This record gives sequence, C-alpha cells and structure tokens, in this order.
Amino acid sequence: MTWGLVLGLSAVAYGFKVLGLVVIGSRRLPPPLERCLVLVPAAVITALIVKDTLSTGQELVLDARAAGVGAAAVAAWRRAPLIVVIVLGAAVTALVRRVAAAE
Repeated sequence: MTWGLVLGLSAVAYGFKVLGLVVIGSRRLPPPLERCLVLVPAAVITALIVKDTLSTGQELVLDARAAGVGAAAVAAWRRAPLIVVIVLGAAVTALVRRVAAAE
C-alpha cells in the first residue's frame, strides 16, 4: 500500500463525512436509525477482534489467543480496570502457549 493510496482514501472518507453534514444539515435522523447508528462502532470493533482472534491468513484457528481474549472479556465484564484486563489477557495467552509448547 502506498502513501498516495492512504492519503486518497483518507480524503474520500473525509469527503463522505462532509457530504453527510451538507446533505443532512441540522435535521435530526429518525430515532430507529439513530439507535442503530449508535451500535455500529461496537459491532465493528467486535468484528475486528473476532477476526483477529480466530483466524490466521485464510484459515480459522482456535488457539491461545481465544483463551486470552476470553479471559480479558470476563475481566472487562466484571468491570476490572483496563490495565488489569490487558495484562490478564496477555498473561493467559502466554500461559496457554507455554502449556501447549510443553506438551
């Protein structure tokens, strides 16, 4: 990927945002659409995490990363501080990899 492509795609993305402001202006979106749009960032982040956790290249893989993400998800669900969530996820991943390598 070249810098020209990155800058071009950035300009197009920015243009779409500006176009949305111009087309919609100060009008409010319908409430059902607003409720859906609020959920989009969480859905995109979740999809990226799942894809990176459960795949390597073009193959689906269930390995130590899944255990680490699972442990981090439980810690986040239990409202642990962010640093605890990160360290716990990394530690569980490392521990599972170590156990798997010892076998």
